[in-house]
Amino acid sequence: MFAVVNIAGQQFKVTEKSKYYVPRLQSEPNTDVTFDTVSLVADEQGSKIGSPYLSDVKVEAKVLEHLQDDKVMIFKKKRRTGYQKRQGHRQQLTRIEITKIG
Repeated sequence: MFAVVNIAGQQFKVTEKSKYYVPRLQSEPNTDVTFDTVSLVADEQGSKIGSPYLSDVKVEAKVLEHLQDDKVMIFKKKRRTGYQKRQGHRQQLTRIEITKIG
């Protein structure tokens, strides 16, 4: 059984007892969160597709930790003018575990 759920503006295909890195959530670690913006649910019997979301299906997850992704370096340069600019960025992430679909 899997579901397609919208988490913080991004869509994820999730299955039960799986762990995912999602954009930073406001919940504290070791708390439960519920996502009700489920677009699709599929299992052995068939699938249900929402327009845009399914109203009777929710995905429950547990927040495991907050962390930062690896640093991404941005370097801009224009030749023959002496212009160089270097920036770095680390994305804020949350690690969650899907506990229940349904």
